[in-house]
Amino acid sequence: MTVQQAEPLELPEHMEPDNPLWRYALAQWQDPQVAEACLELQSEGWSVSRILCAGWLATQGQSFSGVEDAKVTEWRSRVTGCLRSARKSVPRANDHGVELRDTLAKAELLAEQLELALIWQTLKESEAERGNMQKSGTIIEQNLVAAAPTHGIPEGIKPHFELLASRLAGQTTRGGPSCS
Repeated sequence: MTVQQAEPLELPEHMEPDNPLWRYALAQWQDPQVAEACLELQSEGWSVSRILCAGWLATQGQSFSGVEDAKVTEWRSRVTGCLRSARKSVPRANDHGVELRDTLAKAELLAEQLELALIWQTLKESEAERGNMQKSGTIIEQNLVAAAPTHGIPEGIKPHFELLASRLAGQTTRGGPSCS
C-alpha cells in the first residue's frame, strides 16, 4: 500500500496565535459546563472552533454567517481533526500509550490555537464588512445555528445548545475586529 504525502499547508506570514478570539476561547473553556457542552456537540459533528467563533462574535454584537475561509476548513480537516483522531485512537486504559496520548493532546491544542488564529486572520480581513450591532443575547442563538454542521438543531442536543447560548453570551466584551 502506497501512502501519498500531502503538500504542506500555507499559513499567513503574520498570524496572531495569541489574539482576542483565542483568549475568549481559553476563558470559555474554564467553564466546565461550556467545555462539556462543546465536547458533546463535537461528538455530534460540530466544530468547537466554530462554536467559539459564533460566541465571540455575539459578544461583539456581530452575526456569524457560518461561511469560513477555505484555509480554516482545510486546516481543521487535515491537521486538527487528524490529531484528534490519532489521540482518540490511543487506548486510555493502556499505560504504554499515556505519553503518546498526552503528546497528541498537546499537539491538538496547538493545532486548535492555529485554527483560531486562521479564523482571527479572516475576521481581521473582513472588518470592513461589519454588520449591524445587536445585543449578544439576541444574536447568540442565530450564530450557533449558523455554526451547526447541518440545518436544524436535533432534539437530543438542544439542552447543550441552550446551555451554550446562555453561557457564551454571558461575557460581553468590546473591541477587536468583527465580521458580518
